[in-house]
Amino acid sequence: MRILIVTHVVRKNDGQGRVNYEIVQAALAAGHTVTLLAAEAAAELIEHPHVRFVRIAGSRLPTKLVQYQMFAWRCGAWIRAHRDEFDVVHVNGFIAWARADVNAAHFVHDGWYRCGFYPFRLLHNLYHAYQVIYTLLNIACEKWAFRHADVIVPVSQKVAGEVRALGIGSARVQVIHNGVDVGEFTPGASERERFSLPSAPFMLLFAGDLRMSRKNLDTVLHALVQTRVDVHLAVAGILHNSPYPALVASLGLTQRVHFTDMVMDMPALMRSVDAFVFPSRYEPMGLVLLEALAAGLPVITVRTAGGAEVITADSGMVLDDPNDATALAAAIERLASDPAYARNLGAAAREVAGTLSWHAMAERYLAVYEQVHARRTAHAMPSNCASAPVKL
Repeated sequence: MRILIVTHVVRKNDGQGRVNYEIVQAALAAGHTVTLLAAEAAAELIEHPHVRFVRIAGSRLPTKLVQYQMFAWRCGAWIRAHRDEFDVVHVNGFIAWARADVNAAHFVHDGWYRCGFYPFRLLHNLYHAYQVIYTLLNIACEKWAFRHADVIVPVSQKVAGEVRALGIGSARVQVIHNGVDVGEFTPGASERERFSLPSAPFMLLFAGDLRMSRKNLDTVLHALVQTRVDVHLAVAGILHNSPYPALVASLGLTQRVHFTDMVMDMPALMRSVDAFVFPSRYEPMGLVLLEALAAGLPVITVRTAGGAEVITADSGMVLDDPNDATALAAAIERLASDPAYARNLGAAAREVAGTLSWHAMAERYLAVYEQVHARRTAHAMPSNCASAPVKL
């Protein structure tokens, strides 16, 4: 097949970019040719003889809102000019003003806007007003993009529900969970000294954007105050402009919370802790959650976090309310006070991650491509000795 993938970046150290990177690798291994319409791609892909990289330059106009629209217009114009060169066109959310065969839904702005935890208000201040306008525009654009795609591929059942809420029929929706590198993220020897973590206490890990309230570190900190056992917390994420060090100090947790700032070697950090806590108020499908499962960590998460749907009672703890610090504290205490229970959860978590490898994810995307290509080929079959037009 001749495959076109349209995205901003295609590389291993980016969430959505990693998904597309693995799809490209699987497609090349299967003998397909791939064109990447993107702003940036990994060097090893660009250099591959069966990869064509078409760079779409970013705009220098002010605000991401305008920059993303310019990117979408440029991509749309290129696709319309070259559409006949491809058997499958794969886009990611709203990224191009053009029809597509496959649209991977990594995030649905309508779901974020209506989830109950959306933090911005139109009349609060200029920054809030910009964020609301940005979100509403993205909602409109995503509706258009999903309605102009043959198949929509949400990254979780949670996202699939948000796609269907936009009026997209279930027959056009095929969920494919994100993948994880089960070889890179694996149980192993602890390296707490390397990360300046104390060796003795039960150590939780929280990892995420420390500037965003939806990641919900605040509830973790309030839960830590309520725990009656010796539990410490490692917090991985960029500290610049984060309000949480001040909150830690105000709660009297300075000796129990350890900020590592940005960590490049997350597998090593995960091997150095005892459990992972991820009570995100809104999450489509957190890669870091899958990485924790692969590392064999017992996971505490919440139903509002995409990815919780892959966790069973044997492989993790899923709470109902992301803001219930008391329930979170009880879950933390159970893990910290029952080592056998924690070990069993971690072993089962590792087994779950084994079903979610990057290779398995990429093969599922290729199967969708095959379905789309077969359908397009069938529609293009001659009828009454004349070629029938292909309709997207």
